[in-house]
Amino acid sequence: MDWPRLRSVANWVNLSTPCGLLVARAAGCRVVGGWNGLYFALGYRPRLPVAGAFTIGNVILFRPRFADPAAFPDLVAHEERHGTQYALCLGLPFLAFYAVAAGYSWWRTGDPASRNVFERGAGLAAGGYIERPVRPAADALRGLRRWNPRRG
Repeated sequence: MDWPRLRSVANWVNLSTPCGLLVARAAGCRVVGGWNGLYFALGYRPRLPVAGAFTIGNVILFRPRFADPAAFPDLVAHEERHGTQYALCLGLPFLAFYAVAAGYSWWRTGDPASRNVFERGAGLAAGGYIERPVRPAADALRGLRRWNPRRG
């Protein structure tokens, strides 16, 4: 069995692809078959997440400006790698792991992608991200000390 087929089966079994299709339907997207077992959900309009495209299982949800995914092969490849990450993380636990990685990246760089292991693994530039420099740990810790969750 080839990797795209194995990833597709894994993401159906771990329920991330069915969840992606439900999100696409709830958002009113038009879903079309892509390549390598991917589904392209076109016309995603809700505010969150802010990204131009994002992945849930083997479903890549695209904002309206990406109406023709074939015209953005680097972005599709980036999102396809996230599909692989879902399979390797056994599905929806990927979301929690991603949130922790984004938090760490934000703490170290002020950007949720630059030091996010999942975004780096998928290719920062292919996802449209700019790599931000790492802040010295002392500066990052000072920022944490100033943050008060009761104040917001």
